[in-house]
Amino acid sequence: MSETTLAINFPPALRDWITQGLQRGGAPDQMAQALASQGYDPLVARELVAAFARAYREGAPLPRDSITVSRVKPAAPGVRLARLGRGTLLRAADRHVRVLSRMDQPAVAVLEGVLSHDECDALVAMAQPRLAPSTTVDPSTGFTVVSDERTSQGMFFRLQENALVARIDQRISALMRLPVEHGEGLQVLRYGVGAQSTPHYDFLMPTNAANQASLARSGQRVSTLVVYLNDVDAGGETTFPEIGFAVSPRKGNAVYFEYCDAAGQLDGRTLHAGAPVQAGEKWVVTKWMRQRRFVPAAGKERVSS
Repeated sequence: MSETTLAINFPPALRDWITQGLQRGGAPDQMAQALASQGYDPLVARELVAAFARAYREGAPLPRDSITVSRVKPAAPGVRLARLGRGTLLRAADRHVRVLSRMDQPAVAVLEGVLSHDECDALVAMAQPRLAPSTTVDPSTGFTVVSDERTSQGMFFRLQENALVARIDQRISALMRLPVEHGEGLQVLRYGVGAQSTPHYDFLMPTNAANQASLARSGQRVSTLVVYLNDVDAGGETTFPEIGFAVSPRKGNAVYFEYCDAAGQLDGRTLHAGAPVQAGEKWVVTKWMRQRRFVPAAGKERVSS
């Protein structure tokens, strides 16, 4: 894996501000946004606040004057991630899907009509009774926790759980050009007004035992497809801050991106986020593909990003 280590130094005044904010019950994500509004790099702000919040949660000593974080380096020039088919019309098992736009470095594409409106509505109806607060894996511990970084509700379908899910799994597999069994189960997420996901990678960093075990079983995640299940009244774009690109949610359309090539090299330019929903709500369904057949942990159906 291609990583670089970054030392972030901070003055005592900033340490006191973060400490006092957390003691007052401040939300880490909102505090990071406040720092970013004052000119701090958004990712640096997020890492700083997260380090203090994690220390509070674990009862560990608070950072004193610096923290060290790992950042993924962009793929080397000339590396081509080309799993997605070429051309403007892609064959996806039982239908053709139109490519609205694409870029090669990194590999990102906006796709039209991946799901029909009826399929979108059916997925929402099946998912709604099973929604729970979204979780992520804490990178320092490997424990699953309710996320401050993804303020949404979500659920997972088992792979090919029923006829509709099986049809969608097969269609997406053909579109992403990897076997059905390489896919994790479909994840449905609902974002209400103000809900968002902060910048993150979908590939798994081997920084905890849970991710290390998952990588050993199934290999790295290599690509993601996010399908929008409704039209959002305002906000909710999928943003790629490293490349200055954003995708507006449109019902049945999708954004596809790749981040692990055939040599296992990761592309940090696929850092992405979900912008806050400003009006209405946002529903999406996500598929992650692995290098090998996906084998969930015993008693579990998925791994969080």
